[in-house]
Amino acid sequence: MASSLTRNCSRFSKAISVRFMSNLPENTVYGGPKPQNSNQRVTLTHLRQKHRRGEPITVVTAYDYPSAVHLDTAGIDVCLVGDSASMVVHGHDTTLPISLDEMLVHCRAVARGAKRPLLVGDLPFGTYESSSSQAVDTAVTVLKEGGMDAIKLEGGSASRITAAKAIVEAGIAVIGHVGLTPQAISVLGGFRPQGRNIASAVKVVETAMALQEAGCFSVVLECVPPPVAAAATSALKIPTIGIGAGPFCSGQVLVYHDLLGMMQHPHHAKVTPKFCKQYANVGEVINKALMEYKEEVSKKVFPGPSHSPYKITASELDGFLTELQKLGFDKAASAAALAAENMEPSK
Repeated sequence: MASSLTRNCSRFSKAISVRFMSNLPENTVYGGPKPQNSNQRVTLTHLRQKHRRGEPITVVTAYDYPSAVHLDTAGIDVCLVGDSASMVVHGHDTTLPISLDEMLVHCRAVARGAKRPLLVGDLPFGTYESSSSQAVDTAVTVLKEGGMDAIKLEGGSASRITAAKAIVEAGIAVIGHVGLTPQAISVLGGFRPQGRNIASAVKVVETAMALQEAGCFSVVLECVPPPVAAAATSALKIPTIGIGAGPFCSGQVLVYHDLLGMMQHPHHAKVTPKFCKQYANVGEVINKALMEYKEEVSKKVFPGPSHSPYKITASELDGFLTELQKLGFDKAASAAALAAENMEPSK
């Protein structure tokens, strides 16, 4: 008896909880709510455990809700809302033009779509260089308004190290970034690989060590020779994330659009890095689909009966036609009648 009562109360409780969830869509136009994924959210603890076990960490960029959902479904560990959005989403030649407000729009969209990965937001150029106070304020904004779990900042100058330390001391997790730092192309003379001579290679390792000392939980190594990345990875106690840095890092990151072969435009070919492996040619699929859509619309093939699902009953249609005729819209009534006839399934 008690067991039966418990089961009934449980069912009643579930019914009440569903009933009061007014934000869920009805099963109409959009097909209704789908089951939620209950996978555990990736945390810094999870990443440290993977690092200790020698398991590579997977990182991919995302800039909007659909790409975030794809990363979530694929089980990617870390979702980076990168300032690379400036190039692959906004069409600029560098990462410099994107603003904090624009980054926050991307962050919020990604946060709505990626429920499992650790979410990391880039601090855009011009929002953290002036002072540690400015850096902390921007980092706080990225977490509070962008919905991120952590931030990433570029560079290893004394001021950047100080900024990273201040952000960590403010209670915010930080990823450092050394090697090729795209925000510094003015100083570097373009998108040039780093660590290719003794002084530069030593600087990569020393800068990574300084970022670790500042409290960063990970460091991105971009466009450095594999031996240099291997040396930095061995010297550090925190995981390294490579991008164009060979296979010896603790994990890897690629830009979403690059690895999917998303865009075939000449501009994108100009900014697609040599180190990127394309795992698909999604851009070709998109182009093909758009051309097919254009052709079917042009030939009035789409939409047909199967993609015109909303019906009006025969009696309601007759009444509608009568009302149109009363209003003097005989031509409109004829058009409606002909449309209804054409929408009937062929026998």
